[in-house]
Amino acid sequence: MASCCCSTKFFFILFLISAVPIAYLISLETAKPTTHVYKYHSTGWLRESSKWDDLNRRFLVSLFEGGVGQIQVPEDYSPATVLEEIPLVKEVDLAGNASLGIAIDRPRNRLLVAIADVFGNRYSALAAYDLTSWNRLFLTQLSGPGDEKSFADDVAVDAEGNAFVTDAKGSKIWKVGVKGEFLSIIRSPLFTPKQWYRNLVALNGIICHPNGYLIVIHTFTGNLYKIEMGKEGEGEEVKLIEVGGGTLSFGDGIEILSPTKIVVAGNPSRLVESSDEWETATIVGKFKGPVHRLTTAATVKDGKVYLNHMFGLGYPRKKHVIVEAVFE
Repeated sequence: MASCCCSTKFFFILFLISAVPIAYLISLETAKPTTHVYKYHSTGWLRESSKWDDLNRRFLVSLFEGGVGQIQVPEDYSPATVLEEIPLVKEVDLAGNASLGIAIDRPRNRLLVAIADVFGNRYSALAAYDLTSWNRLFLTQLSGPGDEKSFADDVAVDAEGNAFVTDAKGSKIWKVGVKGEFLSIIRSPLFTPKQWYRNLVALNGIICHPNGYLIVIHTFTGNLYKIEMGKEGEGEEVKLIEVGGGTLSFGDGIEILSPTKIVVAGNPSRLVESSDEWETATIVGKFKGPVHRLTTAATVKDGKVYLNHMFGLGYPRKKHVIVEAVFE
């Protein structure tokens, strides 16, 4: 009888413990959002990144199970509408690898996609797709089973069409030419903190500044770096940007809002400003969206910042959100 009683108490306690986070999630989901939210249905649970394609009135999203999708926003869109994700790219030869960071290369009408083996860290690549036909233009393998563990996380493209891909595992940046040719690797002692645990997730979000340099964030430390590109035959100069007004720890994707302002996606997301060409910077605003969905990337639509969230909720159709950020 005592055994039966203990078992009953155990299951009752287990029920209470499990009910608390479920009730909390329900309260978060049913709370009225404070800003505009695009909602869309998807077949996948996880979406790492989304970018607004203004010419085609759509969000392009990277599929964690591999591939690329789109969320078309019609001219007569109503905020009450739940949009639909439509797959655009699904490739058999990349099965088992996730599509992560993406970047639109408008002058060349293409999308660049960072691809990685998420769990094994044994394969990293960069793919390019035509934005109209969705034909693959190239696939450049950046690492393989015989190399050090790596994780291609995010990508940015410069004015010449060169791509820069961050390695969140190996603390480096791959440079790939406009036609998909591998060019070089950018390394620096500044990219690797002494404490091993601060390198669990290293270089992550990256942008190419219109004035010709890179800005990249280190997730676990929150360090923000400026990378000056050297002339041909010269190396790059890596500098640690002095950031005031708070910390950028656990920052994920980053997006440029203007030459003097960037957005660091995270929980919370932060608006960062610089008046000296990113030698120093200051956190001037924060936004805390639906934290249970995990903010991973940012994009700009009609001058407003929208944040991608990793987790979709619901079954069998998963509902994802892209949330407008208003910084305070």
